Amino acid sequence: MGGFQDPRRKLAPFALVVAIGGMASVDPTRDLQLPPTPKFRPPAEGVLFATDFSDGMRGWVPDRDSVWSVRGGSLRADLPDRRQLHSFIYAGSPSWTDYAVQVDVMAARGVDKGVVVRVEDESGIGVDLRGPGYQDVLLHRREWKMASASVNNANGVWHRIRVEARGHRYRVWVDDWLLIDREDARRSRPRGRIALPAYTGGTGQCTVYYDNVIVTSLAPPERP
Repeated sequence: MGGFQDPRRKLAPFALVVAIGGMASVDPTRDLQLPPTPKFRPPAEGVLFATDFSDGMRGWVPDRDSVWSVRGGSLRADLPDRRQLHSFIYAGSPSWTDYAVQVDVMAARGVDKGVVVRVEDESGIGVDLRGPGYQDVLLHRREWKMASASVNNANGVWHRIRVEARGHRYRVWVDDWLLIDREDARRSRPRGRIALPAYTGGTGQCTVYYDNVIVTSLAPPERP
C-alpha cells in the first residue's frame, strides 16, 4: 500500500501547523492541523465493520464521552495531562471470533496508541504502538507481555496497524511490515469486539487520532 515507509528507517515528524493564539502556556500540538489521511479502501467482501468517521462516531461506544470526538474527519482522543489515565471506545460484536482489524493512527502528544481485539468484559488482547522513547510495538493481555518488536513510529505521522486474530494465533503488522507472529500460550480470548485506546502512561500526555477502521472476517484455522 502506497504512502507507508519502512519502519526500520528513522521517520521525520510531520511539520506541525498551528494557529498561534497568544497563550504560551497552551501546547499547540493538542490542536495541530492533521496531515492528509491515507485512502479509505475497504475490501468488497468479508467486511464486518468499516468507518472513516464521515458519519461521526456512529457504531462506537466510548467509556468517557468527554475524551472522544471527531475532528478534521478523524476520531480524536484527548486526555488531561496526568499520568496513567486511560479511556477506551468500543465497536463491533461480542460474537466476533476470527477476524482482522486495520486502523490508521497518529499520535500528536504522548507515546501510546494502538488497538484491542477480542474484548470481553472490558478486557482483551492489546496492541500498543509506542513512540518517542520506546519505538516499539507490544502484544499483551493486561500486564502480561506476549511479544514485542522494534519499530520507528514518530509522532505527527500516520501509521497503519493491522492485527489478525485467528484461533489462538495473533499477527501484527505496522506500516505493512509483519513484526509479531505469536500463539497465545494461555489460549484465552476466543471472541469479542474491538476497542481503540487513549493512555497517558508515564509521560502524562495523550492526544491521538484514529481513522479508516476496517474489520474483516477470517477463515478459522484448520484443525490438525
